[in-house]
Amino acid sequence: MKIKTEPIGSIPRPPELIEGMKAHAAGQLNERDLDQLFEKALVDTIKRFEATGSPVITDGEQTKPSFATYPIGGMKQLDPNGVVIPFADGHTRQLPVITGGPFRYQTYASTYLEKAKKLTSLPVKQAVISTSALSLLYPQTGIEGYSRDEFIHDLLNEAEADIRRSLIKGAYNVQIDFTEARLSLKLDPSGGLLKAFIDLNNQVLERFSEEEQKKIGVHSCPGGDHDSTHSADISYADLLPLLFQLKAGNFYLEYAGEKDKQTVLASIKESLRPSQTVFLGVINVLDPRIETSEEIRDTILEAAEIIPVGQLGTTDDCGFSPFADDTSTARDIAFAKIKARVDGTVLAENVINKKTINLTV
Repeated sequence: MKIKTEPIGSIPRPPELIEGMKAHAAGQLNERDLDQLFEKALVDTIKRFEATGSPVITDGEQTKPSFATYPIGGMKQLDPNGVVIPFADGHTRQLPVITGGPFRYQTYASTYLEKAKKLTSLPVKQAVISTSALSLLYPQTGIEGYSRDEFIHDLLNEAEADIRRSLIKGAYNVQIDFTEARLSLKLDPSGGLLKAFIDLNNQVLERFSEEEQKKIGVHSCPGGDHDSTHSADISYADLLPLLFQLKAGNFYLEYAGEKDKQTVLASIKESLRPSQTVFLGVINVLDPRIETSEEIRDTILEAAEIIPVGQLGTTDDCGFSPFADDTSTARDIAFAKIKARVDGTVLAENVINKKTINLTV
């Protein structure tokens, strides 16, 4: 029996690319030179991903400004003073708000996918931002001549197009980044906000067939930025029963960074539906220590005692650098961790298969 293993998405950008992006933003580097830096980083990322032995890869999000804001880069009707997201170490991230409509994506994720697929023969997965995260772009004060209902109508259409375009362009699967799920319970412990987010995302997912939903997944973690989180203090037990109501086939969950793993596994077992696969994070992206393949093997074998092996996969807790300026993890360390995940998954797979053979003899 094979145990699936996939990355989440982002890889730390090379230092020269980060400096180039800063120089471009300051008007000190032209578009052509920046594109050359992007291309160089993308080629190197694909080659290094292939070298890890990973059966599925991503483009490392090398050319995305961030996992959340790629659809609105270059949009003119924006005010930078939107929702502020605080992290445990004191730093914050801030979303913009739109100032007018109609709302249209400026960039679809399929454009990243097409470039990556030209550079590899391996399956490429594509990450997209959740509908619920982008719903936060509408200001609480409203917009004259463009109601929230009109915005949501446009947003649902654009979010569907973002996923569908990637599927049409040959994505191995599409991963919806839903990192605000756990945060929503911190903002609203009653669960009302999370339920609203689930409903909004399901309004998009319901537009896809059951077969298409099998190729769509949801990623949830307590945030991972500059080695800090925004909602790690929120219990998975409060999140997972609602999360697994999403009409998706795959769920990518932060797990390595969890302290009470047995409680998490019990909650997953209770919430997981027969048609769903859960990919457990076996790599702690906030810890610079490189896990050994044996440690990862043991983590998987422990999980396999609780979760059916046919519904179990492995992944990383989060993207390594979901925001382009995050330099908290070295590029070499990220790829070493990915290789450890791939090797450790194979080790666990071998142990499980050997046990199965012995039981049938």
